Amino acid sequence: MIGRLQGVLLEKQPPALLIDVQGVAYELEASMSTFYQLPECGENIILHTHMVVREDAQLLFGFHSLDERQMFRNLIRISGVGPKLALTILSGISAEEFTRCIMEADSKALTRLPGVGKKTAERLVIELKDRLEKEAPASLPAGAPVIEKAANPVNDAVSALISLGYKAQQASQMVRNLDVEGKSTEDIIRAALQGG
Repeated sequence: MIGRLQGVLLEKQPPALLIDVQGVAYELEASMSTFYQLPECGENIILHTHMVVREDAQLLFGFHSLDERQMFRNLIRISGVGPKLALTILSGISAEEFTRCIMEADSKALTRLPGVGKKTAERLVIELKDRLEKEAPASLPAGAPVIEKAANPVNDAVSALISLGYKAQQASQMVRNLDVEGKSTEDIIRAALQGG
């Protein structure tokens, strides 16, 4: 199992990352919360990781903090929540706000997250409340986006939303409704995931 990577950040195209660790380049996927914490390409980086081994693929997910990785692990234990949906949830809400929603049984707020319906939200509250009370995770560090602007932030944002599991038409519509003037790819994705 790969639990942590330390190396040089080669590429970052939400939600995908490429990290060179002593000549071996690892492909990872990360939430937007992690993307906001990334340095510039070419700089050193340390990410906590979670590896998912399936019959048809071996997937590696990267996280800026141990708390975010633990929240991801808690989410994928819930029936009906796979790694893609867990990343989408962590991209649309901070770990501390997600914890607050669970502790206050605010399933209505959870249904505002992409891909989370009423039944899934209720399941999250029921199954995670006791676990989160025991763990009492620290809040994720808040940070301003430090990612370089892409040549076409709108197209990159749509591609990232498709990678997170949205259909192409839905992703385009989510971005089309936003004021994207002067915004980075990450800002556009964050706004789209938060509903504008």
